[in-house]
Amino acid sequence: MLAIGAFCAASLTAQTSGPSLSEQQRALVSAREQSESARQRSDALRRQADTASNEADRVASEAAALAARIQASEADIRAARARIAIVRRLQQQLRARLAERQEPVVRLTAALQMMTRKPTALALVEPRSLDELIYMRSIMSTVIPEIERRTASLRNEVKQGEKLRAQSDRAIASLNESQQRLKERRTQLARLEANERITASQFADDAGLEQDRALALGEEARDILDLMDQIRESGEVRESLADLDGPLLRPGQGNDQRASRKSKDPAIANAYRLPVVGDIITGLGEISNSGYRSRGLTIAVDPNAQIVAPAAGRVAFSGRYKGYGNILIIEHDGGWTSLITNMATTSVEEGAKVVQGAPVGRSGNDDPTVTVELRRNGRPIDIAALIG
Repeated sequence: MLAIGAFCAASLTAQTSGPSLSEQQRALVSAREQSESARQRSDALRRQADTASNEADRVASEAAALAARIQASEADIRAARARIAIVRRLQQQLRARLAERQEPVVRLTAALQMMTRKPTALALVEPRSLDELIYMRSIMSTVIPEIERRTASLRNEVKQGEKLRAQSDRAIASLNESQQRLKERRTQLARLEANERITASQFADDAGLEQDRALALGEEARDILDLMDQIRESGEVRESLADLDGPLLRPGQGNDQRASRKSKDPAIANAYRLPVVGDIITGLGEISNSGYRSRGLTIAVDPNAQIVAPAAGRVAFSGRYKGYGNILIIEHDGGWTSLITNMATTSVEEGAKVVQGAPVGRSGNDDPTVTVELRRNGRPIDIAALIG
């Protein structure tokens, strides 16, 4: 009795603590959607790599496709963990129901056993005992069918428990498989990035100039907003210089590069995506626990999560900056700028051109959150509205 009551109390405590079942189910649906979306991006990028007109574009698309597959594996791991949590919660609920249903059956059975211990021969000596025996048999004829019904119900509950155990085993196997797949894909990406760095070593002088320029901007800027304003202003100067008339080319050469630059659609609203797989915990304008108003989205991620470029552009700053950890600033066409903060590592250098989905770094282990801000001409833009 005491043991059963304690078990029920422990089960109830386990059920009420932590995320609710509906929250865990929503997390599972979200993880599956993120996984499917990443797989679709990976397939599209692999097709781009197959049809690329030059080696640089092919390698860039292959790296982005591999990063998307890594994010798909990360989402699969989140989905497997959510499934395991759901199954465990259902098992807790099932154990609580079993304990609740077993208790009256156990008490009744114990009482019947005590009554039937009196010898039948005693009824011949004590007439009152004979009346009790007749009364007990009438009770037994009524109670036994109910005990059988409840026992059958308990057997069904036990069968459900066996099914839940099998589901838990499958979820754990899926988790192990996804973790192994993630490890293999990270190894492949590391090799590809190493090959890219070797290929790009001939441009070390240009990269050095870009790093010196970014370092100077970072030292001059008072805060991160000032840094982004300076980068935006330098980007506007660069664009205006690029629009100046250059030497005239013979017919058929160049195809009016300035016109092609201006014909680009500056809007990235239809092509923007989050740089990591995870759950949004703070939105634009919300007040954080530290009392600061958020200028972007803060995303809770798994440790060492893959971070990718949310849209194509040029890396304007990459490295550590004043209390924000490693940060990344990407300039897009039309005055759009992305800022990604709280990165553990960055894998791109200033001046590098990145395609959408290109791997740009990883999240940390101690504080697995990543913040992304999007600005246009210096004004913050609500990313959540762009990505739905």
